[in-house]
Amino acid sequence: MGVSSFSEPSNGEPSKFRVEIGELVLDGFRADPERVSAAFEHELTRLVRLHGVPLAAHGPLAVDALSGLPPLPAGLSARRLGQELARAVHEGLSGHGEVSR
Repeated sequence: MGVSSFSEPSNGEPSKFRVEIGELVLDGFRADPERVSAAFEHELTRLVRLHGVPLAAHGPLAVDALSGLPPLPAGLSARRLGQELARAVHEGLSGHGEVSR
């Protein structure tokens, strides 16, 4: 996973972030992967726009894995699962959870 910012405006804060996620592995879920992915992308985009990515505040960041994230209930809908995954990933990118670089 990598996070980088670009297009810095005059106030010094990045106006755009690029988050690259190589793979999300979901074991024990029976949701449509494309719908989960769409909901995940939409929610993570919203969270990054709203809160930024604190771990990338000092420049590009490469993360091998985020761990220590909360477990998710297996019965979630695809939309809800994508949203919850995005929230968990954003929490990890915000300095919560364990990050392997």
